[in-house]
Amino acid sequence: MPRSLKLLAAALLLPFATAASHAQDWAKTRLEASPRHHEYVPLKHGDRTVQAFVVYPEVKTKAPVVILIHEIFGLSDWAKEMADELAGQGFIVIAPDLLTGFGPNGGGSSAFPDQDSTVKAVSGLDPAVVNADLDAAADYAKKLPAANGKIAVTGFCWGGGKSFVFAAHRKDLSAAFVFYGPGPSDVTTITAPVYGFYAGNDARIGATLPATIDAMKAAGKKYEPITYDGAGHGFMRAGEDPSNTVPGNKTAREQAFPRLVTLIKEMKAAPVASNASHNKTVAQKSQPSIYCHTNTKVAEANPASQITETAAIM
Repeated sequence: MPRSLKLLAAALLLPFATAASHAQDWAKTRLEASPRHHEYVPLKHGDRTVQAFVVYPEVKTKAPVVILIHEIFGLSDWAKEMADELAGQGFIVIAPDLLTGFGPNGGGSSAFPDQDSTVKAVSGLDPAVVNADLDAAADYAKKLPAANGKIAVTGFCWGGGKSFVFAAHRKDLSAAFVFYGPGPSDVTTITAPVYGFYAGNDARIGATLPATIDAMKAAGKKYEPITYDGAGHGFMRAGEDPSNTVPGNKTAREQAFPRLVTLIKEMKAAPVASNASHNKTVAQKSQPSIYCHTNTKVAEANPASQITETAAIM
């Protein structure tokens, strides 16, 4: 190809490459400004090694460990920033890159050229390999000198469903926190309490909730799902993205994150199941006004918005 054509092709592709690489620059900037200790740890099991991003809190005492399962977009800058933010609340966070070894030239999440190829790769992961990778993370967590023995799992989007599945697989979890992910087909093997975080404007996942609630209740398992009205799928990421234009996403994130932190802090060492249920609706006020980072005011969230909670508790 003539040099002039090569330069033209590069110029045409540059905007797309820039958009892909800078889509989460805001998350990367926050991560780089963090005072907490970050490291990458190879987790070996069988013939496989999975890379994990680990963040330590700045605390004096031993801490719970949270295994964080990334979205369908792989171990992105936001997933790592979310891990760091949780560590800032006093928890050790282990975020395995479940695409380790499956990217171009044997790379992981960062090796994929674009979002579409990443999504296809994550969608094609073997569920058994995913559980084995998460087992390796949990086994590693149990041996950390700075850990207090309590292990939780949380996941977002695709990772939300995988966190529910892992709760059915792993018997020594203290809790599972599912962000807008569907439940597994068999919940009878779950031993830890499960807490759900769902979006009101997410019928794809919301439509699965009644069956999951019924299954968890029939199996006598503790399940406390909350649906945040006005929010869309992925609100934990979208709610802190400066380009977000949906007030409900920001409101939901501001309400869901404290709930997550409180529940982790209240975790018990031994898993507990339940055999009773009740339903309730909790009305909460939204933030009075929401501004994006350009100081442009967007529509106020509906002050009458509600969080719908359906809980199966002991």
